[in-house]
Amino acid sequence: METIMSRDLSVHKEHEVLLKLESAGLNDDRAQKIIASKDNELAAKIVRLIDNGGFAPTTSQKRAREIMGKNFFGIEEAIKHFGINPSRQQISALSEIPFSEETLIECESTHILVAVFPLSILEVRGKVERNLFYGHEDAWYNNEKFAKERGEAAWQLVRKTPVENSTSKTWDEQQTLLGKDDETPKAQVMVYATIGHYLATGERLFENVYVRCSDLDSGGGRVSVGRFDSYGLFVSSYWDDSRHDGLGLSSARKFN
Repeated sequence: METIMSRDLSVHKEHEVLLKLESAGLNDDRAQKIIASKDNELAAKIVRLIDNGGFAPTTSQKRAREIMGKNFFGIEEAIKHFGINPSRQQISALSEIPFSEETLIECESTHILVAVFPLSILEVRGKVERNLFYGHEDAWYNNEKFAKERGEAAWQLVRKTPVENSTSKTWDEQQTLLGKDDETPKAQVMVYATIGHYLATGERLFENVYVRCSDLDSGGGRVSVGRFDSYGLFVSSYWDDSRHDGLGLSSARKFN
């Protein structure tokens, strides 16, 4: 007895799709290539392209993903986990990885390579499950400027742990620990990277520690993020002269 396959598309919808493909240049030869493709590879690529909003990774992006492995949060991940609908300008800005292969190989296990889109801390918080952030309607930073800053589309190579030996030090002391190729990123970058990496891999960064970021709050305190445990990611603030064994420094690589 012949097995009847369930179908997601109606005959009418299939006809509409076929007409669209034909108007875009699908002919008999191209259709046959899809039909004859081994393991349905061409059709799968078309579906992935649709899922990614028409985005296809560049050679530079593919190589970076090969090197970084799970420590890569690219455009596809941003589309999937944050619902990003990238503009042509953003796709262009992110087309080439601004770090050499040597740098990526050096950082493959210590950093995350992140395609950061203009998404504020408040916007990131609004796109994910509530338990991924500590504090919502009553969060102290809801009206803070730093929490509303969206940044711009750019690749960031963010360190997964606090700068070595940076806890129990003041801000000025921590800054002396940065290498010549490193800088302290903004809180928007750190929140985006920390939440994005968790959504893609299930790994919680900064679970038992805060890391200082470059931003200041309206009262002059240095914004810090971390303690990403079962209560969610915390956003806090410390004075620059504070020393705490649970307060380190965040770090990201400067662009080449």
